[in-house]
Amino acid sequence: MTSKNAWRKSSRSNQTNNCVEIMLTGRVSGVRDSKNTAGPALTFPMASFAAFRTALKRS
Repeated sequence: MTSKNAWRKSSRSNQTNNCVEIMLTGRVSGVRDSKNTAGPALTFPMASFAAFRTALKRS
């Protein structure tokens, strides 16, 4: 999960760089701090991340 082209900033990012980047592939999704792109990333199976996103949209 290190390809720079695969990561994108969240659409909810603000101008003070308090944001995350996400990566979506066919099988895995990732979330990382955009200020520390060399740091760790959280990874999830796509089905789990999709359920998380759906729950966020409902709240």
